[in-house]
Amino acid sequence: MAEQAEKLRIDKWLWHARFYKTRSLASKACQSGHIVLNGQSVSKASVTIVVGDRLQFFQGPHLRVVEIMALGVRRGPAPEAQTLYTDHSPPRMPRKEVASDIRTAPVAEREAGAGRPTKAERRALDRLRGEGGDA
Repeated sequence: MAEQAEKLRIDKWLWHARFYKTRSLASKACQSGHIVLNGQSVSKASVTIVVGDRLQFFQGPHLRVVEIMALGVRRGPAPEAQTLYTDHSPPRMPRKEVASDIRTAPVAEREAGAGRPTKAERRALDRLRGEGGDA
């Protein structure tokens, strides 16, 4: 029994520590390779963690770097969850800077009242975008 308390599945810990709203979301993040455990990318949610391990992952546009201080036995309130880890994340940028850093592609707009593109215009747009339609 004592051995079980010394290690825990990574998806369960991420859920206990309230980084993900559901355990299945934490599991999907692990399976997609978005979680880095001690410098190694995690590909399975069943990977076990111990106290002292270091995790890196993105939460939105922000990089989170946390060191595991305790494993926890349940998903408790936020103050209890914050005792499970020490946050070593780089400082967050203000929202204005984050919004300006996110590059968005320019949106193609048609003149008001121009209607739908003709077949020739649509084919020209397809060629411009690099899509098929050479026929």
